Amino acid sequence: MNTQARLTSTQWKARSKGYVQVTKPGIIFGNLISVAGGFLLAAKGDVDLVLMLASLVGLSLVVASGCAINNCIDRDIDAKMQRTCKRVTVTGAIPLSHVLRFSIALGVFGFGILALFTNALALLFAAIGYVVYVGVYSLYMKRNSVYGTLVGSFSGAVPPVVGYCSVTGQMDMGAVILLLMFSLWQMPHSYAIAIFRFNDYAAAKIPVLPVAEGMAKAKHHIVLYIAVFALVSTMLPLAGYTGTAFMAVTCATSLWWLTMALKGYRQDVDMPRWARQVFGFSIITITALSVTMALDFQAVSQTPLFILVR
Repeated sequence: MNTQARLTSTQWKARSKGYVQVTKPGIIFGNLISVAGGFLLAAKGDVDLVLMLASLVGLSLVVASGCAINNCIDRDIDAKMQRTCKRVTVTGAIPLSHVLRFSIALGVFGFGILALFTNALALLFAAIGYVVYVGVYSLYMKRNSVYGTLVGSFSGAVPPVVGYCSVTGQMDMGAVILLLMFSLWQMPHSYAIAIFRFNDYAAAKIPVLPVAEGMAKAKHHIVLYIAVFALVSTMLPLAGYTGTAFMAVTCATSLWWLTMALKGYRQDVDMPRWARQVFGFSIITITALSVTMALDFQAVSQTPLFILVR
């Protein structure tokens, strides 16, 4: 009897761990930081804790739902990749129908929280990001086009905009800069992953840039996107949304990241190691900027480009 109970307990823990893994906790945590950064930038010190908590929890559940559905969609290509072949959606440790129901429930709760506590614009951006990630990127672009990364970058840039618009209820220049900044950041971040995971992507026949058009072109694009990202990120302080601390941090991190990317042109470069370094520093860069813009906000007159009623 005790043995059976222990076995059931072990199975329950394994099943619970599997449900957590399909939501991709690392991605959720990264998005939490960017949502908080966008929210606090817009709040300018006048923080509504209930609204902030609702924005963080609501969007985290929406992201978790999208990631779980992505695992269901990608189960055939995940089986061909060393990094993902042990996912529960591949091994069948959790039935696919259960994962789908779980992801739908997460989405319903997430969108429900955003609808109840935030506003129409924040909800709209969350919905657009979700549809782009699940419907456009996961179902088609990832498998069929080298531009899949570009399309996916939009959904990856939505979280800080949702946080920002939860406070303002309007699409102003600050929200536009955040959307551009985080979209541009996604590109070298994703291309670096595709380089050090080249064999996995090639085995699954996913047409990411390094696989479809070669390492040389991928390196050019990484450098170009980092350079443009550096310029766009300075627009927040130049437009008056943040102060000199943010300008200092964005210049320092972006230039260091760019210098690191340029090392990829060396003849003796170890490509996988270099790509991991570029990837690792991309996380440091965006985390530093999210934290700094949350603390170094400025009071500016926000001119709305458009507004949706609460």
